[in-house]
Amino acid sequence: MAGKKVVFVAFAIEDVRVRDMIKGQSLYTNSPFEYIDMSVKEAYDEEWKKKVRARIARSDGVLVIVTKNSLKSSGQKWEIQCAREEYKPVRGIWAYKEDRTPIAGLSTMTWTWENIAGWIDSL
Repeated sequence: MAGKKVVFVAFAIEDVRVRDMIKGQSLYTNSPFEYIDMSVKEAYDEEWKKKVRARIARSDGVLVIVTKNSLKSSGQKWEIQCAREEYKPVRGIWAYKEDRTPIAGLSTMTWTWENIAGWIDSL
């Protein structure tokens, strides 16, 4: 792999701890990606959408944390839509072994560091 990749992580706010685990993984020196916290704390208004779109546009791909919370997260749904509009590769990971929530049109893999690294290497 040539250089680190920038990955936007889309998640439901209820799953922030899972996002934090991915952030922690990027601190390892052999991590295949560089984590830049691109989360936006403001409400889902037009300014939020502009900021997120710019951050997604700067990313090599979008990793979606998939849980049952994803089905109710309007922000996460919009981030996925935005990534597709920006022609960014999008891939889901199931955050929990017991939760295999499907998201229509999203290819989702089981969470292993090998799966995540393999997808990032393909970007």
